[in-house]
This record gives sequence, C-alpha cells and structure tokens, in this order.
Amino acid sequence: MKWYFGLFVVSGFCSILYEVIWLRSAMAQFGVTTPIVSLVLSAFMIGLGLGSYAAGYIVRKYGDHLGFPVLRLYALTELLIGVSATVVPLQFLWGREILLKLVYGMSFSSWAYFFPAGVWIAIVLVPWCACMGATFPFAMAAIRQMPGIDSQRSFSYLYLANVFGAVAGATVPLVLIEFLGFHRTLLVGAGFNVLLATCAFCLSLKLGIAKPVADQPPAAPTAVSHADDRRLLWLLFGTGLTSMGAEVVWVRIYTPSLGTVVYAFAAILAIYLASTYLGSAIYRRKPRPDTLDDGGLWILFGISVLFAFLTADPRIPMPGVLRALLGIAPFAFAAGFITPMVLDRYSEGDPDRAGTAYAVNIAGCMLGPLLAGFILLPLIGERFALCLFALPWLVAGLRVRRVSSLSFWNPRAASAFSVGLVIVSIACTLWAKGYEEQFQTRWVRRDSTATVIATGSGRAKRLLVNGVGMTQLTPVTKMMAHLPLAFLSRPPQKALVICFGMGTSELAMLSWGIDATAVELVPSVPLAVTFFHPEAKTLLQTPRAHIIVDDGRAYLERSSGQFDVITTDPPPPLEAAGSSLLYSKEFYAIAKHHLRPGGILQEWFPGGDQAITASVARAISESFPYVRAFSSVEGWGIHYLASMSPIPDRSASDLVARMPAGAVQNMMEWGPASTPAAQFDLMLDHEIPVSSIIQLDAAMPPLQDDRPINEYFLFRRLSDPAFDKLVWQFVKGH
Repeated sequence: MKWYFGLFVVSGFCSILYEVIWLRSAMAQFGVTTPIVSLVLSAFMIGLGLGSYAAGYIVRKYGDHLGFPVLRLYALTELLIGVSATVVPLQFLWGREILLKLVYGMSFSSWAYFFPAGVWIAIVLVPWCACMGATFPFAMAAIRQMPGIDSQRSFSYLYLANVFGAVAGATVPLVLIEFLGFHRTLLVGAGFNVLLATCAFCLSLKLGIAKPVADQPPAAPTAVSHADDRRLLWLLFGTGLTSMGAEVVWVRIYTPSLGTVVYAFAAILAIYLASTYLGSAIYRRKPRPDTLDDGGLWILFGISVLFAFLTADPRIPMPGVLRALLGIAPFAFAAGFITPMVLDRYSEGDPDRAGTAYAVNIAGCMLGPLLAGFILLPLIGERFALCLFALPWLVAGLRVRRVSSLSFWNPRAASAFSVGLVIVSIACTLWAKGYEEQFQTRWVRRDSTATVIATGSGRAKRLLVNGVGMTQLTPVTKMMAHLPLAFLSRPPQKALVICFGMGTSELAMLSWGIDATAVELVPSVPLAVTFFHPEAKTLLQTPRAHIIVDDGRAYLERSSGQFDVITTDPPPPLEAAGSSLLYSKEFYAIAKHHLRPGGILQEWFPGGDQAITASVARAISESFPYVRAFSSVEGWGIHYLASMSPIPDRSASDLVARMPAGAVQNMMEWGPASTPAAQFDLMLDHEIPVSSIIQLDAAMPPLQDDRPINEYFLFRRLSDPAFDKLVWQFVKGH
C-alpha cells in the first residue's frame, strides 16, 4: 500500500502544478478576465468528474475481462497526463490563432468571443483532466485485487496522499518557475508523470494478473439504503460547492491583508490544503462513520464557514497570514475530515461507486465558484455570501436530534447549546465589519471580478480594488497621455488607454480633441469616475470617448484598430499576479502592430528591484528600435516612449506649442510646475539612457510570458538586505 501512497503524493503535486500553469497559459492566450478563469477551472473540474465516473464504469464493466492488471490502466493515465503537460499550452496557442481569425476586426462582444473560447478550452482540457480523474477508480480497483488488503477505506487513503502532494504542488512550483520559467517547469511535471507510469507498470509486473474482483470474497452486506445513497451524494455535492465557493470569497476578503502577489494566493491554497490533509489524517486514524449522523458535526462545519469574515475584520489587529490561517484552517480541517468519510461510506471500496461519488463532489466544486463569483458576491457581498454557504449546514445540524459532539450534559441541554451557538455565530458575523466599512467617505461596487472602493476627498482620493490601492489623483497619470501625444510628428487622431483606473489618462487624451478608447478589466471601475472627476460624466458621453470592459492585451489582439498613441498603466503592485502580461516582449509584439506609422507606445513603470527594472527595459529595447525613458514629474517611476520610427528630439517649448489649449489646461491642473514648459522640463531634464537601466542587471533576460521575473522573486530577494523587512510586511499584511 505504501507504493500507492507514494504514487498519489506525486500525482497530487503534478495536478496542482498543471492547474496553476495551464490557467496562466490560458490567461496569456485568451485574456486575464473572470470569464476566462471560470471557463478554465470549470473545464478542469468537468474533466476530473467525467474521468472519475468513466473510469468507475470501465472497472465495473470490463475489469474482470481485461487480461492484464488494472494497475496498467493507471500507468497509462499517468503517461497521458505527462504528455498533456506540454501539449496543452500548444493547444491553447493554436486555439488563439484560430479564434483571432474568427473574431479579428469585430466589435467587442462577450458572447461572440467567450463562447468559442470556452468551447476550445473545453476541447483542450476535458480529455486530459479526465485522465487525472480516472486515477482514483483505477488505483482503487488495483488495491481491491490485492489479496489480504482491506479496501473498504481505500479512497480516503488515496485522497490523503493526493492532498499531501497537492500541498507541495501549491508551493514548490513557485520556486521552479522562478528559476526555470513555465515551460521547463511543465517538463519537470511531465518527468514525474512518466516516472509514475513507469513505477506503476513495473509494480504491475511484480504483482502479475491478480485475482479478478468478482472472484474475491464478497464484501459484507451493507445497510446503506437508496435514501442514504442520495443523502450521501447530496453531502458530497454540498461540501464541494461550499469549499470552492468559499475559496472565491476568501481571495476577495484576504487580498487587502495579503496582497495580490502569487505568493499570497499560494498561501491561501497551502493553508487550505494543509488543513484538509490534517482533517483527513485524523479521520484515517480514528474512523467513525456514524459521525455523519451527528448534528453537532454539521453545526460546527457551518460555523467554520463564518470564521473567515470574522478574522478579516480590519478593526482586529492581526498579521495578514494569521488572519488567513484562523479564517480558513477550521473550515478546511472540517472539510478534509468529512469528505473522505462520506466517500468511504458511499463507496465501501467499490471503484465504480467511488468514481460516481467523486464526480458528484467535483460537480459541486465546479458550481461553487460560479455561484459565488457571478451571483452571490455581486448581489449580496462577502458577508452574506458566507452566511448563505453556512446556512444549509446549520439547518441540517439543528434538524438532527443526535448531537453527541455537543452533549456536555444531556440531549436537551445539548440542543439548547447548539441553537445558542448558531445564534451567537451569526450575530458575530453580522457584527464584524468588512474592509470598506473603515472608510467614512466611500463609494462601493461589487461585480464578478472585484470589490471596488472609491474613497477620500480633494486630491487625497484613492481607488482600491479588492482593498489594494490602484492609483490616486496625480499629474503622473496626466503625463502618460500628454508626453507621447506631444512627441508625435503629426497631429494625433486616435489613442488607446490600457487600464482606465480613475480615468485621468482618458480625460487627458480627450482634452486633445481626439478619439480616445480606454480598456478596463474590472467592470465597476469606470463607474467610479465621477467620484474622482465630477466633470467626467459629460466628457465621457461625447462620441469621441469609448470605454471597453475587457483585458487590454486581449482587446488589442481582437481589434483591427490603429492608434497614434497607446498608453499603458498596469495595475500595481509591480509584482501582482498577471501583471507581467503587460510588460512582456509578447505584449510589445502585439502593441506595435496597432501603432500607426510614427505612433508611440507609452509604458509606465512605477519602479522595482534592479532585476525587474533591467528585465523590463531589455524587453522594450529588444521589441522597438527607438526607445526613450524619462523620470516622472514627481521624481519616481519611468515613462518609456517606444516607437518603430525615430522619436523627435523636441524642447519643452516645442512640446507645448503642439498642444491644444484644452490639453495645456488639463496638464497644468495639478502642477507641479508653474508653467507648461517647466512641466515638460521636469521630465526632459531627467531623461535616462535605456542602456544604463539595462546595466542595473545586465545578466537578466528580457521579461517574457514564459519567464515573469517580476511575479516570481522569492529566492532572488533572499540576497536582498531588506528581505527580512519585505517578508515581515507580507506576514503582517499591507
């Protein structure tokens, strides 16, 4: 049995590794949007469920007539999974090329784009993920054929091993990606899968053709009724739905304290998986199937769902990682205890029943994120979403008379205590405050992508997305538009702003009297523009203003538009997950095809460590023949101007002379200089040679999609003298 434990540890590691990298690959090819993320995760889950169900059916229908050990079917699935590691990114690339031919030049339509994208993602992922889902029934069938082995609880045994490997899969790949990039990290995973296939095949040779399942001594008759079957399946569906739905809420409420870096998401996943493992391990050591009939178990399970909102209360001083640990671990522990228990009780070692049960659990896992992300969070917010997920379990617990886990005195006292515990838990959740409630002046909107907060007054207004500060009212965002427009060799006609933010750059573009399109990823962000700019409502209603809700890079790929200026202001922090897709060579290759002759790309770089700074500069300089870099008017960050044509060497007065009166007025609204020429001189006098920026770390390669240097930085910063400070900032929260 130890062989099977080892096989599933490595298998769990590879599955999470592939899920993380495939999701990122899909985002690079189809867009960093909530629908794309949902489509990828849904296809992943559908594949797991179908594979589990189909493998169970195969074992039941043909297991006795295969003529070879069932373990070889497991070996085959692992080999196919290894093949998928490198094939899937190529399939995504082919899909993007096909999709662009279908939608290129069309006006943006979510249905016209996301439907064919979703179909292709399903075609790519479902078959390969079905191989992953098939591993459980095939391994259970192999265990069942082994003489002298108690297979009644084989699912929980394999589940425990799989979760243990998944914990490593949530953390170790971050190190591999930093050193190897995505492609070579996938090769590492593929190597492990080939090793698994080899080991399983060799083990099957050692075991030989085991006695058919049908010839094994029959299992003890079970007392499980059809009604109990249905109840167990509903429990599996419910635990999957609650677990994955709550995970979407966790990301939303813990982002303000953990940040948006990949290590923050990994921390949430690692806490969940490690706690799930502990719960499963406790169940394995002390199995008590009758615990499922204990109302106290379900009451405690429901209450644990509510912990997250309590620990996220900004009034409670607590390190960020500790917030996530206390909020997630109790629920994940309970889920890890309950899920394998229900699966064991339903399957009783039968691979066919296990495949069905696991597929039902995965169906709940698929529906949970969709329900939370697209319905509950936009309509009722984080607090009541968690309450709704907890409610069925609390009701179920109160309806069960037997509450032995809460029976401190007698059944009547236990029931009263249960009711009181539920009431107190709900009251505490209602008492707790969400992140946005700490701001007296605020504008709040929730959508399927994020919670958007506009707060502050005067020049101190701020825009926060999921609690992370995006931007503020600053002349820097005005100069992202005015600087490249003034450097053009001809009067501008059309411009594009990638990342709408507060709308400052878009309004600056419109002050030139040109057509200005702004692309914003978060649907609620453009709605906040009048909070920051009261005059914006009138200006943005003009025929020249266009606001598109989409991923900026994906919009460019699907658009046939040509622009005089493209200005980008990627969302901070620079290390944010997915941010490299707007700093990579692949993005610049797309952008330069949408510049009119003599057009200019303005790339805002807020600043980073030497490696990131050099990598971004090298990516731009290798993508465009003409690049200039200027420090901002506030003395921090870099404005890159890149073009396929020479960028004229103009004086400050020349730049001002090219501006319409409305543009000059817009530029000088917040200073900091006293005259327009002095405003430009603040930048022209601080031009930075791009070669000197690259020399900050001459050995660093250009930033590419496969090597997002800005997002994966842990070991690079181990040598940073300020690393301890950076770690402490992450632990205690932002």
